[in-house]
Amino acid sequence: HVQLVESGGGSVQAGGSLRLSCAASGYTITSACMGWFRQAPGKEREQVAFIDRDGSTTTADSVKGRFTTSKDNTKNTLYLQMDSLKPEDTAMYRCATDSLRFACASGRLRYWGQGTQVTVS
Repeated sequence: HVQLVESGGGSVQAGGSLRLSCAASGYTITSACMGWFRQAPGKEREQVAFIDRDGSTTTADSVKGRFTTSKDNTKNTLYLQMDSLKPEDTAMYRCATDSLRFACASGRLRYWGQGTQVTVS
């Protein structure tokens, strides 16, 4: 049973920082792709950052230079360091993962966490 649990969200003032974590259980992230996604009320879900199976990363233009994703295979955990936060970063942040090549290539990941709320004022 694959489980992803996000943590680290909260309320912060503009310009502040937060570090989100996504702990995986029942699943090994070593050779998986993993991503961070966010969705604000009334808006479509947006991919924020992504680590592919080969370790390469991509970051959305909206957060480039401010957000960094990384993973610690020894802790089976994905991270999202968010700096210089802006009010428009307010959203529910969720992590997702998959190990299948076609899923990682298409972005149609099978396993999702419940999310952690980030509010920037």
